[in-house]
Amino acid sequence: MSVALVTLGCARNEVDSEELAGRLAADGFRLVDDPSAADTVLVNTCGFVEQAKKDSVDALLEAADLKGTDHGPTSVVAVGCLAERYGAELAESLPEADAVLGFDDYPDISARLRSIVAGEILHPHTPQDRRRLLPISPVDREAAPAAPRSRLTTGPMAPLKLASGCDRRCTFCAIPTFRGSFVSRRPTDVLEEARWLAADGVRELFLVSENSTSYGKDLGDLRLLESLLPELAAVDGIERVRVSYLQPAELRPGLLEAIATTPGVAAYFDLSFQHASNAVLRRMRRFGDPDSFLGLLERVRALAPAAGVRSNVIVGFPGETEQDLEALCDFLVAARLDVVGVFGYSDEDGTEAATYDDKLDDDEVRARTSHVADLVEQLTAQRAEERVGEDVVVLVEEIAEGETIGRAAHQGPEVDGTTSLLRPAELGELVRAKVVGSEGVDLVAARQ
Repeated sequence: MSVALVTLGCARNEVDSEELAGRLAADGFRLVDDPSAADTVLVNTCGFVEQAKKDSVDALLEAADLKGTDHGPTSVVAVGCLAERYGAELAESLPEADAVLGFDDYPDISARLRSIVAGEILHPHTPQDRRRLLPISPVDREAAPAAPRSRLTTGPMAPLKLASGCDRRCTFCAIPTFRGSFVSRRPTDVLEEARWLAADGVRELFLVSENSTSYGKDLGDLRLLESLLPELAAVDGIERVRVSYLQPAELRPGLLEAIATTPGVAAYFDLSFQHASNAVLRRMRRFGDPDSFLGLLERVRALAPAAGVRSNVIVGFPGETEQDLEALCDFLVAARLDVVGVFGYSDEDGTEAATYDDKLDDDEVRARTSHVADLVEQLTAQRAEERVGEDVVVLVEEIAEGETIGRAAHQGPEVDGTTSLLRPAELGELVRAKVVGSEGVDLVAARQ
């Protein structure tokens, strides 16, 4: 029986899809790339924000449209965050999907799919607040299997999961309710998977979780990531290790130094600022202000002057004043960030912020978001231009129509811009080059 996996959302979801693929392949399923050539299509949905939900529903409908075609699938199944978050509600509103499965179905995914293809009607799960489910204790966790996942891509970069879930209670975010409490993977499991990825040709590991700064706290060692990073960088075949999603309030000096100075670890700081106004951050149930954030960036750049720094901000949060918006814009000007994702606030089901008063109307949120996005576009283009003359090491990820494209150490996968090389190189090669130009956040570099 053949199965195609369609993945939406973040790199964390990509790992989930590859783990599902590993289970299915081990149980005799044949993995195919083309949904129209599969017996069944598994759509790994995203439930983060409204646009992501819409994209997930569109993907499910697109897969369902194939069911009536020659050689098309006989079933379409929804998994992932949207499926976990809404369960029966999603199944009722989307009858085109033959089943809606939750995270607890993943260990038995092969049996579930066989039942669905055989015509059995599976009742969608009932969503619950997964924070109330106690995470498996470290001593009870099973060791990672020899082949923990099946890669669905062949590029020289691969995400590697550090942990699942989140213990923070940000008032705008529903992720902990459907991802659950924070659970670190054992270092031995992470290292085993890193070696497996390296043997498959991976050169850069992208460490993903909902909050990488929390890694190890549930294992009794908050400094665990600091000791793990050099071990990952030393894995034969791995040339670069990158850490994603760091909470500014939790970024300890030792971890900051480890990321900034460990050979083989990218000096790359994915810092989730979300805003700069202390008043707004407190309503978000977060911590910080412009001075503390700028002080953090100063410490980063003192250790690694060319470090890459990216962040996301939410504009138009309930109660945000003109002064709060000005504080955010002033911070962005001073921060010199490489990339900033700008999101307009919208209510999310089940979040505390959805109950707040003092909400801005939609037109005002859109206007403020557009203003900040325009500012960010200018600032990040300026930051890229500042990098002209810098020496960079570029991981080549694409060769198309004579153009060689990759990423420097300060550029994360997919959303942080790229670097084009003026001379050809091999796919997967790490090339030393000098930046000679920029266009927006993208760079042009000459091979040295």
